[in-house]
Amino acid sequence: MRYKLLILIVVFLAITGCKSKKNATDTNAIEVVSAKKLINDHYAHAFDKKTLSANINAKYADTKASVSINIKLRLEKDKTIWMSATKMGFPIAKILITPKSVQYYEKLERTYFDGDFSLLSKWLGTELDFKKVQDLLVGQAVLNLKDEKYDVKISNNSYELRPRHANDLFAILFFMNRENYKLDKQEIRNPKKAQMLDISYPSYTEIEGEQFPKNIDIEVIDIDKKTLVNIEYKSVEFNNKLTFPFEIPSGYKKISLK
Repeated sequence: MRYKLLILIVVFLAITGCKSKKNATDTNAIEVVSAKKLINDHYAHAFDKKTLSANINAKYADTKASVSINIKLRLEKDKTIWMSATKMGFPIAKILITPKSVQYYEKLERTYFDGDFSLLSKWLGTELDFKKVQDLLVGQAVLNLKDEKYDVKISNNSYELRPRHANDLFAILFFMNRENYKLDKQEIRNPKKAQMLDISYPSYTEIEGEQFPKNIDIEVIDIDKKTLVNIEYKSVEFNNKLTFPFEIPSGYKKISLK
């Protein structure tokens, strides 16, 4: 079972709450606006809490396996992302991410990783750092939208932002929700390597004035390998004092990226 990949993909996601907002369905009602306004509104609605903690149910499927696990997520903004995964009540793995490092261990094969973001980047098919992981968790764009010029059109009841100048390595699209200016979907594709990462946010939940993804669907394609992940956030709390217990057990084998 590829629990390691599931746990690391789950890093990409967000939170739950009480009042659910569906995405708009009336295309004719969408106001045509400039890319500059959309981008400014996107950052004006960025995540604005010091910490969050959540209980998550994650389902993973590929051509060889299908599994469901429970994950406790803790995040201190701009500093730490921590997760503890269990299966049928038994602990199976932990992960600790900071701006400088990625660490994790899993109990099934008694392996661990202690290094930089190269492991996440390799498994997900795109270059990552702490800020990108955090932004994906809270429905923000993985790239700084202010660094490029974008064309805007209405697509499937969302605002589609496409870079005006194509990137030689990646094809990138952002689909922005017209009600809360979070993302409905973001796509990163590397045609030369036949890699794709699609993250969809079907609906949002309002918690203490914040908008977060409720259920999130992830599709990862690496050449001929396809992986699907569904995230359901069962509970969430903001601004609690958190701890991030993590210690790699003795006797575990270190993972090699070769």
